[in-house]
Amino acid sequence: MKRLSEKEEAIIKAVWKLKKTFVKDVREELPDPKPHINTVATMMRRMADKGFLKYEDFGATYRYSAAVSKKEYTNTFVKPLLTGLFGNSMKNVVSFFTEEEEISVDELKEIIAMIENKQKQ
Repeated sequence: MKRLSEKEEAIIKAVWKLKKTFVKDVREELPDPKPHINTVATMMRRMADKGFLKYEDFGATYRYSAAVSKKEYTNTFVKPLLTGLFGNSMKNVVSFFTEEEEISVDELKEIIAMIENKQKQ
């Protein structure tokens, strides 16, 4: 499986959010300036050909859904990137974003709460 481009990632994020959806609805979820509807349709067809999306044929239109879960995509592409850049240490990842002031104290507290809740389960 090949990593998606930035524009394709925006599309799959919209599909994950909307679950089963049509091209016009995905386009509405994309940031401005929005691409032409035909561009979105072409990209979604290509993503289906690559195995990231699946679709149901409704005659003149298609309803799309994700063929790859967010977790599966993250584990395949994002996690290895982060661990490779930061020596397989999530502590180093968080430390980097803290030093770059990309993460706030409140966000760190939320992360700690998430970890603590996960450990309780």
